[in-house]
Amino acid sequence: MDQQYFSFITEKTKANYLMNDFLAQYKKTIILFILIFLFGINYTIVLNGLDSNLFGIVFSILLFLIGGRKTSFNLNYPLLGLIFLLEFISYRLHTKSLHFLALSLFACFVYYCFTRKFSFVAFICIILFSSLFNTFFDYLTVEIKQTLCYGVYLTLKNFILIDKIEGVNFYINHAKITIDTACMGLSMFKTGLLAGAFLLTLEERKQQKYFNIKQILLFCFLVILLNIISNYFRIITLIVFNCTQENALHHSIGLLCFLFYQIVPMLFLVRFFKPKKEAIKNDKTNTFNLFPITIVILILFITSLEIKKEQDYKLLDNINSDYNSSKGIWVNKEVFKIVTPGKLIYIKTIAHNPLICWTGNGYKVIESKVISKNNDEISFVRMEKNNIQYFSYWWYECDNRKYTSLPEVLLIKLFYNKSIRLVNETSKTPL
Repeated sequence: MDQQYFSFITEKTKANYLMNDFLAQYKKTIILFILIFLFGINYTIVLNGLDSNLFGIVFSILLFLIGGRKTSFNLNYPLLGLIFLLEFISYRLHTKSLHFLALSLFACFVYYCFTRKFSFVAFICIILFSSLFNTFFDYLTVEIKQTLCYGVYLTLKNFILIDKIEGVNFYINHAKITIDTACMGLSMFKTGLLAGAFLLTLEERKQQKYFNIKQILLFCFLVILLNIISNYFRIITLIVFNCTQENALHHSIGLLCFLFYQIVPMLFLVRFFKPKKEAIKNDKTNTFNLFPITIVILILFITSLEIKKEQDYKLLDNINSDYNSSKGIWVNKEVFKIVTPGKLIYIKTIAHNPLICWTGNGYKVIESKVISKNNDEISFVRMEKNNIQYFSYWWYECDNRKYTSLPEVLLIKLFYNKSIRLVNETSKTPL
């Protein structure tokens, strides 16, 4: 009996040893397989992310490979915490853009675990080219554009006769000049930061030293400031030359402003940023920590399964009786439309921003602000298409309360999992 027991223990110990030896020998191959597997089960999300920002993502990957450096920081748990935060939000809100960003950061995590190298410049680029940044910029586009246009008005009114300004419309000599969304220069903004990242990486390779985090963040801030200045002078030039329509001159002015007000100053400023940190030659922390990467894999897998589930948005639950839902139609599972003789009503999920939807359909936003109506704060937009003005009112609804702040309703949904809808009423006359 004792001999059989000891024989069993010996065989079990031998099996455990072989298993541990197998994991130690092939752990990198296994993790790479898991990485490919996770990207595979999320292929639609990955394809959508690559489709919107293929160039930026590929460039960021190249920066990681070229500019990655050994770091004395232990980034295992900061990366684990960041991915956990992104996946917690993705799990609760089914936010696919954040899930794609978490998958991208997991790829960086794997690269860091294998090589102990990390590129903070490339890390910033990955966040910059994520759908999260695009969404953030889209929500602020109207406000930023109106602020820039008003700044241009304050500058030009002392030099040329401007009758008045309405949002993004300049009235000069009884003619209307409209600044379109393209003049915001989102593509130029990203291109400028990419150029800045490339310059920093090039300087590091040339000096064989590395920039610290403060230097990188300061340079990024200066690039953003230069982009604002570039767009500011771009709008001024377009107005002076009365060239706001899409044509060769319009694009040439944009490129010249980008070159003279962003690229040239960047080439000048980078000379004052000297990398100081020496490369780490003998890395004593070159140990493969399996625990954090295992936790990340479990988090990503659980979120991937959850985000594939069909959601019941409950858009018409407890809807106001003033809306005759029997006359409405489903545009898709996230949008319900009601057409009445004097009003167009949309009931949507909170993922749909009316400003983006209207501008995407060719409407030009003239004015956007928050107003008070029936003791409730709601958002108001005055817009124009084919020389016809429209008045649009919208708000978020939760428990019969109205909200205008997207972050506020997202926090409500995140922590209380309550059903929230967006209501948008539009007509040709003020409601």
